[in-house]
Amino acid sequence: MPEFLELLPPEEALSRLLSELPVQITIESVKTEASLGRVTADPVVAVHPLPSFDRSTVDGYAVRATDTHGAGEALPAYLKVVGEVPMGAVPAMSLEQGQCALIHTGGMLPPGADAVVMIEYSQLIKSAEVEIMHSVAVGENVIMVGEDVKRMQEVIPSGTRIRSAEIGGAMALGITDIKVTRKPHLGILSTGDEIIPPDEEILPGQVRDINSYTLSALVEKTGGVPRRYGIISDRADKLYSIAQKALEECDIVVVTAGSSASVRDLTSQVIEKLGIPGVLVHGVNVRPGKPTILGVCEGKAVIGLPGNPVSALVIAWLFVVPIIETLLGIQHPQPSPSVQARLTTNLASQAGREDWVPVRLIREQDAYIAEPIFGKSNLIFTLVKAGGLIRIPSDANGLSAGEIVQVRLF
Repeated sequence: MPEFLELLPPEEALSRLLSELPVQITIESVKTEASLGRVTADPVVAVHPLPSFDRSTVDGYAVRATDTHGAGEALPAYLKVVGEVPMGAVPAMSLEQGQCALIHTGGMLPPGADAVVMIEYSQLIKSAEVEIMHSVAVGENVIMVGEDVKRMQEVIPSGTRIRSAEIGGAMALGITDIKVTRKPHLGILSTGDEIIPPDEEILPGQVRDINSYTLSALVEKTGGVPRRYGIISDRADKLYSIAQKALEECDIVVVTAGSSASVRDLTSQVIEKLGIPGVLVHGVNVRPGKPTILGVCEGKAVIGLPGNPVSALVIAWLFVVPIIETLLGIQHPQPSPSVQARLTTNLASQAGREDWVPVRLIREQDAYIAEPIFGKSNLIFTLVKAGGLIRIPSDANGLSAGEIVQVRLF
């Protein structure tokens, strides 16, 4: 059996996987206050306009705009104060020509008023008369009915990841429950006779399990539910038995294995046995992470990741994250957070292969510089020291010192 069936570019490998992956969205209802990070299953529609009444945006005097035309410090307008607008209630007064009413930020405009003069441009000269030293136009310092959203307007599309702003918008409309997509469950299998749990005393030749925990954190951050199935020895029957259980219980299964050809072959054989169509991609033209296996078994994604912690995490960013987002039904993805930085060192790369290089970000006045961190893919603190990754595209032979690069933040 060849070491790799075919080395595919990352974009093509992901496309091949997603094309074979059926997406079935399950909907559930949650409290809006607890919906941060969830994905809307249906469009959210405004049940009433927002605001639902004309309201002031400043402290000042509600006026008829025509009564202030031409007013200034040299020639102020004089208006009769007929009352004060109560907060949280309908004004009892209605303005006639030459009249105004004291109003506070958020207060409801009284009938007859169409603008507000800021308090800074007024001076009370008698108990019921005010001097206006600034003219205003119709609608000035006022939010009109429906200016934010109109009744029955779609305010949050389906497939949107909910942020604090969406929660605030829903609450403003009185929407206290919201329909969201179910979080996909991802089973994580860590294999290797040398792997031990993090809480055990380490012996020569052993390494503590890293990947189960870095992947769990990434899955949670992306919006999935991680399920760790423990450490599995390098035996085909044992791996198959637990992988089959994980496939039954989860929506995605990820196996992290060693980097030797024999272990990769073991993982690919198990994936082939789990169900059709089986292995779709065996090897991706990317560094780190070339020994990546992508498969679909009985309608669920099964991913074989390299065992080296850096490789496993980088490949999870490139493949596992998009799969979770697809199963969440995200239709309006936000761009990955990134910053521009000036590269400090020449970086060589092999043409035809996509490279991801960890970099340390250093603030330099009003800009950033990106300092590459060189280390092997089994050194987790290579990523701990890094602030992000830079991508060297497959059609480049490298990047030059001084070049402005895009750094993808963790």
